[in-house]
Amino acid sequence: MSEIIYIDDTGSLNLSRLHETQKDFVRSNYLHSGIIGGYQSGKSVAAAVKVITKLLQNPNVPIAYYLPTYGLIEDMLIPKFDGLFESLEIKYKYRGSDSKITCPYGEIWMRSMDNPDRIVSYSVGYSIVDEVDVVHANKREDAIKRISSRNSFKKSTKNCIDFVSTPEGYTYMYNFFVKNANENKLLLNLKTLNNIDNLGEGYIDGLREMYDETQLKAYLDGEFVNLTSSNVYYNFNRAINHSDRSIKEYDTLHIGMDFNIGNMSAVVHVVDDIPIAVDEITRVLDTGQMCNVIKSKYPNNRIIIYPDSSGKNRSTNSDKTDIAILKDNGFALKYKNTNPLVTDRVKNMNRMFLNANGYIGYKVNTIKCHDYTEALERMGNDKNGIPDKTTGFDHITDAGGYFIYFNYPLKTKRAIQ
Repeated sequence: MSEIIYIDDTGSLNLSRLHETQKDFVRSNYLHSGIIGGYQSGKSVAAAVKVITKLLQNPNVPIAYYLPTYGLIEDMLIPKFDGLFESLEIKYKYRGSDSKITCPYGEIWMRSMDNPDRIVSYSVGYSIVDEVDVVHANKREDAIKRISSRNSFKKSTKNCIDFVSTPEGYTYMYNFFVKNANENKLLLNLKTLNNIDNLGEGYIDGLREMYDETQLKAYLDGEFVNLTSSNVYYNFNRAINHSDRSIKEYDTLHIGMDFNIGNMSAVVHVVDDIPIAVDEITRVLDTGQMCNVIKSKYPNNRIIIYPDSSGKNRSTNSDKTDIAILKDNGFALKYKNTNPLVTDRVKNMNRMFLNANGYIGYKVNTIKCHDYTEALERMGNDKNGIPDKTTGFDHITDAGGYFIYFNYPLKTKRAIQ
């Protein structure tokens, strides 16, 4: 720990021995900065260094550090702070009775999220929340509200709340930083391999022996994965499969569509050598309303719709079938007499995502297609290994899948006209 942070010959805080991602986190002044990382990737080190940095930059502005349990304060956090203060030759006192550090630069309050009732009666100007995904959802919600209420110190320049955590599925870190991303938030990633020089021999091999492939994506690579069940679209990766492509005025748009009363979905694609999902339409009442939305959003584009084949036999809200309504509105349609088997359609989607960097593949504008991206990431299989339809993620993924399967079926490559 003594080699991680020190005062250089100019009298400035030297962070040169941190990883680049750790430095980015320490220097970030976003309202909310976060790190998701694998086990022993150095995320808590980055958090502790940022706390010390804040103390030195803003003397006498109190800081709070939150952990899942009180045991972690003395077992993990105090040894880290001890090494950092020692390397900087700063004397400090730790009082276990009220879980607080005092030093010439100010105070560090330490609290447990497992006991939200103790997050009261103090005011701080900066907070760090460590391993928030580990905390039980009921206590976490209460703790976060109380943490926000404590972050009220008036003399602070910017009362930021930062987070570092191992990702435990699609829970708090995912919802806060990804699902509800905005210009005030920054999320960084640390892999265990980033910190390999500081790990004992055999540590990573030991993790590989203990966890399956999906779990290792979370615990080694710091990725959001479905830990409660196997992912349906396991080859989709929002970074690898991302495209910045957006709709141009005279693009031909290929729209996959799923019929569902009160919750219709469509995924809009363009084709630039490979198919790219560039927009989505969700939560539409019925087929008639869907037609109106498409005409309003894309008045100058050629439209081809790839609907759920079952729409030729039923309707969402009319005497006419869904297919007939689409035809009456002048749309060109492409569909087969029957839908492909669900297993074939899913297998085909995974094949396309896997080849995203090759001649044939499938990419998604994850910014424009927010709901589609979330569904691809989060849809899991049920206990029988069948896509779980109870979550509602199936509607929009089905919509995208109809277009992909029609034009890029298994064992076949077809060019779109």
